[in-house]
Amino acid sequence: MSNRILIIAHAPLAKALRDCAMHVYAECAADVIALDVLPDAQPEDTLALAISAAGSALDEGLLVLTDIFGATPANVAQKLVTGSHAKLIAGVNLPMLFRSVCYRHEPLDALAARALAGGTQGVMQVAITATQNQDR
Repeated sequence: MSNRILIIAHAPLAKALRDCAMHVYAECAADVIALDVLPDAQPEDTLALAISAAGSALDEGLLVLTDIFGATPANVAQKLVTGSHAKLIAGVNLPMLFRSVCYRHEPLDALAARALAGGTQGVMQVAITATQNQDR
């Protein structure tokens, strides 16, 4: 059994990230859920949508990825994961999501660590020449 992944972010980021992941990992469609939070959405309504979208994964294993800590999607996500079998990470990016999808079969704590590593390792300044980007 694998963990499910819920992306909850400002619209249209959640769906866009999911679409990118499905472009590469189409076989994972059932395990990756996107919830776009509209500008005028009420937090209570968003929480209800998140609970519905997460379903049984809240008890079985859910990694929640959100965009900005302290913003409405992250605040809703914090309420969602409280008291459940879920982990929450803010600052989602595409490398983090790809890493999460690839390792979704691992235990939830290990998956969260992999997601964080993927997210941080995917952020780098790119030099003009390839040799400047290589470790020596």
